[in-house]
Amino acid sequence: MEQRRFGDSDLTCSALGFGTWEMSTTQYGEIDVAEASRAVHEAIDHGITLFDTAEVYGPYHSEELLGKALGKRRQEIVLVTKVGFQIIEDPTPRIGPRNSRYEHIVARAEGCLKRLNTDWIDLLLIHWPDHNTPYDEPIRALEDLKAAGKIRYYGVSNFAPAMMAAAEKAGHLTANQVGYNLFDRRVEHAVLPYCQAHGIGFMAYGTLAYGLLTGAFTPETTFLDWDWRSHGSAFGLPLFEKHWFLKELKVVERLKGLAAEYGRSVAQLAIAWVLRQPAVTVALVGMRNSRELRENVAAVDWKLTKEDEAEIERIFQEEGVPTYVDARQAL
Repeated sequence: MEQRRFGDSDLTCSALGFGTWEMSTTQYGEIDVAEASRAVHEAIDHGITLFDTAEVYGPYHSEELLGKALGKRRQEIVLVTKVGFQIIEDPTPRIGPRNSRYEHIVARAEGCLKRLNTDWIDLLLIHWPDHNTPYDEPIRALEDLKAAGKIRYYGVSNFAPAMMAAAEKAGHLTANQVGYNLFDRRVEHAVLPYCQAHGIGFMAYGTLAYGLLTGAFTPETTFLDWDWRSHGSAFGLPLFEKHWFLKELKVVERLKGLAAEYGRSVAQLAIAWVLRQPAVTVALVGMRNSRELRENVAAVDWKLTKEDEAEIERIFQEEGVPTYVDARQAL
């Protein structure tokens, strides 16, 4: 498995990372927990060294399941989790407003350590910017957690360049994690160039466009009412609104044809496309079972040609599907 470095740090990981939002069991469709746990071990066997989770995935379920699944193999991997939300505990845990105050970050990190059954977190991220708190305040908390040996590195998620610049008044970021895929290229305008210029690693989430680029959806596909995709919007974009969803499926069908010319799947095409970007450290992909795992791992060594990239652009243009690379919509 190809290894990549996080910006100017000495932290490295596999180019493909194991995303665990699906393991929340309450937000992302149905999942076989036992099969997902087996996939964790098989992923390590295939050279995947980075596993990404967050306390709000569930809340808590993903961290707890991942901690149990890793067991003694925890030391073999780079473990990433995220904090920065208020969790309302009564009557059952649910996600509240963003909270990046110093005391809150320190307290929530302790909970992550317990749920993940570990003495340290390799990379702890602020999940979303809290606009009611100075952006450098949570970084001071992360610096203190690092000094205490509870985390090795820290970073942010979903931060725009100006936010990253403000955060770095208190310490250097190792990573920024933001959505990036064939349907959502907003980071190309400013975020990726900023990260590359300032020695900050980039973690791409939503590599398969939250299922769109798996090739599994049809015009008849519907989502359970508790699945976040049922609301239509995906991180500010109308990816799952009916009109755009149907047009996007036409793009996916044509991308399937392009991938098939190489004996590959559309999911492998999507992964290879993200990894072609030199600023990307790791592409995160959810893997529910062994079949998905093997398919995703096989994508890492596929290098798209300039002709392939041109054909991809032609498909999007001919189908009239935007990729959101424009200054007005860029993060």
